[in-house]
Amino acid sequence: MMRPRSRRPLIAIALSFCLPAAYASSVFASSPATVILQDLTWIELRDSVAKGNTTVIIPIGGTEQSGPAMALGKHNVRAAALSQQIAAKLGNALVAPVIAYVPEGSLDPPTEHMRFPGTITVPRGIFAKTLEFAARSLKQSGFRNIILLGDHGGYQQLEQAVAQQLNFEWKAANTRVYAIREYYLAATTDFASLLTARGLSREEIGTHAGVADTSLMLAIDPALVRPEQLRSGRKFERRDGVYGDPRRSTAELGRLGTELIVNRTVDTIRAAISIAISRSPARQSSGRLRRSEPPGGSGWPNWRSPSLH
Repeated sequence: MMRPRSRRPLIAIALSFCLPAAYASSVFASSPATVILQDLTWIELRDSVAKGNTTVIIPIGGTEQSGPAMALGKHNVRAAALSQQIAAKLGNALVAPVIAYVPEGSLDPPTEHMRFPGTITVPRGIFAKTLEFAARSLKQSGFRNIILLGDHGGYQQLEQAVAQQLNFEWKAANTRVYAIREYYLAATTDFASLLTARGLSREEIGTHAGVADTSLMLAIDPALVRPEQLRSGRKFERRDGVYGDPRRSTAELGRLGTELIVNRTVDTIRAAISIAISRSPARQSSGRLRRSEPPGGSGWPNWRSPSLH
């Protein structure tokens, strides 16, 4: 005996014809409440830019060792999370995908973090071209303020070089690239000063995988920290990939750091954009910023990479 077919699909179809057209339109036209560019459709992105969300952040991380107590994706996770907080506070910004492949030293012989398993490196020129074409792509999508936020110290000069070159090329356009070094300084120099004022020693704070690094990660994503390693009582050394002593790291200290980084970066971005607008005849006279034509040009024929610091 044949079982009767379910009437649910037919009911659903019938109800769809009964829905008011305005309601159906509003359902399908609504955009998700997110600052993450890759979570949008191209139509949602286009409409968001048309509404004035013309700032985009490119988070730059890196896949590298951070000692026995912290996972390899530290920079990527941190750059993404902080960029999203910064975009939300700016109010008119989106966040592009994290650039996770960055210069980390040479392969043969292995230098810097490449001496440890799991670290991934790319040549400096390839990295610079990746930044360049990410910016060119976002310009073509209609963004007018392209923000480079680098979570690692080794490529800060390259960020500056990319921004300088593109801004020179685009000097008659309405788009500017900003390499915000203050983001990195807030996470390192400024956060270190804050921790010192709270009784932590410079040796503990460190420069890589110490209290500063580890506390930030405990605040942002504690799953990337190995508490059993911190509680082992063992003091990590440089041969472990640690430049500092993370044993007194806490999420509370990390939250102080994230607040400092976000606020300092937001203030710097706003000031930089304001100055750029005041100095640019093209941007002053454009009124509501217009969508640009696709960028031309074939790259940087005379560009050379600065040395790693």
